[in-house]
Amino acid sequence: MSEIGSKDVACIAIKMAISSSREEERAIKEQALTAGFRAAAADFGGEFIPSINKIIERAVVAAKREGIIAETHMEEGAAAGAAREAVAQIMNKAIGLNVGGKIGIARAGEHISVAVFFGIGLLHLNEVSIGIGHRVI
Repeated sequence: MSEIGSKDVACIAIKMAISSSREEERAIKEQALTAGFRAAAADFGGEFIPSINKIIERAVVAAKREGIIAETHMEEGAAAGAAREAVAQIMNKAIGLNVGGKIGIARAGEHISVAVFFGIGLLHLNEVSIGIGHRVI
């Protein structure tokens, strides 16, 4: 088997972020684990600006809960940085609107990726978008 790289980790994070149910999340997580990845997901929602900190915190908490990162400044910072990068990619579309969606986190070896899948909008007039961030630990 070839070495797992950043693209592979990003693909798992995106799959987790776009999963539509807890059962699908579990299946993706199990497949990922057998392939050498660790993965987690968490939901979010609310007005965009106040949600930014919550999204980053949920990414770090989910990553710690699932054993993706250790409780060290370096690993928590890497997860937070990747989550922040993913959110920053969506910022122009989301400012002033409500958002809801899912965070997907994946890690293999030194690579960690955080993907955020957003529904952005007002009432039923939603736009969708994905942001992704990567760090090396």
